[in-house]
Amino acid sequence: MAQTPSNPIALGTIAPEFQLPAVNYNEIMSFSSCKGEKGTLVIFMCNHCPFVVHVIDEIVRIANDYRVQGLGIVAISSNDIEKYPQDAPEKMADFALENKINFPYLYDASQEVAKKYDAACTPDFYLFDNQNKLAYHGQLDDSRPGNGIPVSGSDLRNAIDAIVYNRKINPNQKPSLGCNIKWKTA
Repeated sequence: MAQTPSNPIALGTIAPEFQLPAVNYNEIMSFSSCKGEKGTLVIFMCNHCPFVVHVIDEIVRIANDYRVQGLGIVAISSNDIEKYPQDAPEKMADFALENKINFPYLYDASQEVAKKYDAACTPDFYLFDNQNKLAYHGQLDDSRPGNGIPVSGSDLRNAIDAIVYNRKINPNQKPSLGCNIKWKTA
């Protein structure tokens, strides 16, 4: 299991816009249509990554806990489905249903959105404030598959709390760690 950290991105970066199909909503969605009143969480993830599978229940809990507080949540899969057919859109819809994902799960077939965000791994978390400025780009918590640390979502939850309750976010953010995005080769 290869471990790839998220790429460092300057806080304050404006969220790139996108228009992608939501496999669990059967419509085209954009950053603007997924945006929350208090902020927006964009997660790059996929179905088969052991790091995502390890934390998916906590991701769903976070979505359920914070959506009512004005946080928009959207997940995007950008993997090459030729080499990784388990990440194909129909399998994404199944994954969303099985895991009770009730936020948009989008498919980035061209991988252009992942490139715009400079996404590197799954899961890769981008938390934007209500001005669409990047406020947090770090890990969910210290738990990893097999390390024995319970999944808590503490790092991401602290950042979301800061956005929701207008507090300062710690600028020292540990990068997320996961499987690399499966890029298409020419």
